[in-house]
Amino acid sequence: MQFIDLKSQYAALKADIDARIQRVLDHGQYIMGPEVAELESRLAAYTGAKHCLTVASGTEALLIALMALDLEPGDEVITTPFTFAATAEMIVLAGARPVFVDIERDTCNIDVSLVEARITPRTRAIMPVSLYGQVADMDAINAVAARHELAVIEDAAQSFGASYRDRRSCNLSTFGCTSFFPSKPLGCYGDGGAVFTNDDRLAQACREIRVHGQSARYTHTRLGVGGRMDTLQCAVVLAKLGRFEWELEQRKTLGERYGRLLAECGVQLLAVRADRDCVWAQYTVFAPDRAAVQEKLKRRGIPSAVHYPRPLHLQPAYAAYAAADDCPHSVEAAGRVLSLPMSADLSIAHQDLVVAAVCESIASA
Repeated sequence: MQFIDLKSQYAALKADIDARIQRVLDHGQYIMGPEVAELESRLAAYTGAKHCLTVASGTEALLIALMALDLEPGDEVITTPFTFAATAEMIVLAGARPVFVDIERDTCNIDVSLVEARITPRTRAIMPVSLYGQVADMDAINAVAARHELAVIEDAAQSFGASYRDRRSCNLSTFGCTSFFPSKPLGCYGDGGAVFTNDDRLAQACREIRVHGQSARYTHTRLGVGGRMDTLQCAVVLAKLGRFEWELEQRKTLGERYGRLLAECGVQLLAVRADRDCVWAQYTVFAPDRAAVQEKLKRRGIPSAVHYPRPLHLQPAYAAYAAADDCPHSVEAAGRVLSLPMSADLSIAHQDLVVAAVCESIASA
C-alpha cells in the first residue's frame, strides 16, 4: 500500500501527460513556454482570482508574495507554528520576524481569536495556513487585517481546490500561495507553485520579482529571485486538470468515509467547519500513544506519517521568536497527529484495511 498513490494516477492520465510533455519537447521552450501562460489562465479562471503567476515552488510563492510587500527589517508577520518550516522560513528570509499564534485544537488551523492581541506597530501581514486541505477562517482574518491595514497571505500549499463560503482557496485574501509538489492535491512531477492576487500593482511586483526583479530585459527595478516554474512542470499540471474535479470529489468521499468508520471505534477526528470543505491533502487524526500505533500499522504494511512532529517555535532555527510555552495547543497536536494513506486513487479495500488496523491499534493502545 502506498501513502499517496501517484502511480495509479499516472496510469489513468498517461496518454494526456505523455502528449503534453512531448509537445514541450517538440517546441523546445523549456522556460516560459506557452504552457506557462495557458496554465496561469486556467488556474486564475478556476479560483476566480484576477492574476495567477506560476512559480518555482510553493515555498517560492510565499517568498515572492512577502517580497512584493516591501518588508523592512524588524517588520512582523503573524502566522502559526503548526505548519511546515517553509511558512516561517520565508518570513525570515524576507527580512521580517515571525510572530507565532496558537491553533484551534479541533481543526489545527490558526486561532483567529488570538490574532489581534499579537498585532504591534511593526506588523505588516498575517499568514494563515490552510492545513491538511481545510481553509482557515479567512473572513475573520481579513476583518482583523482590514482594521489594522494589513495584508493577508493564505499559505494554501495543501488546500488548492478547497472551498470556503462558496469561494475558492487562493482567492480569499491579498495573496494566495499554493504548491504543486507531487504529493499535493494538484501536483506536478517536481517542484512548482503559484501566487494568486486581485491587486494589479502587487501582481506586477510579483512578475518582476519572479525574473530577478526585471521590469524589462536587463532592467532590474527591484530585488528579485529566479522563481519561474518550468514549462514541463506546467504541462504536467495542465494534463492533470482534466481529472482534478473528479479527484477532489474522490478525496472528499474518502475523507467522509474515513471519518464515519473511524468515529465508530472512537478515533478522535479533525473538525471540518460547516462553512467550508476539506480536500484532505493529508487525512490526519489524533492518536494516543502514536508511536505504538504507527508501529502496529507498519507491521501490517500500512504507511503513515506525522504532519508535524514539532511546532516551529520549538525548532532550533525559530526558537528565538517565541517562548516554549507560547502555543500549547500546537505542542499538544504535534504529539498526537497521525496522517493515514490518502489519495484520489485509494481503493475501498485498502481503506478498509487502514481503518481496521487503526481501530485495533488505538483500541489496544
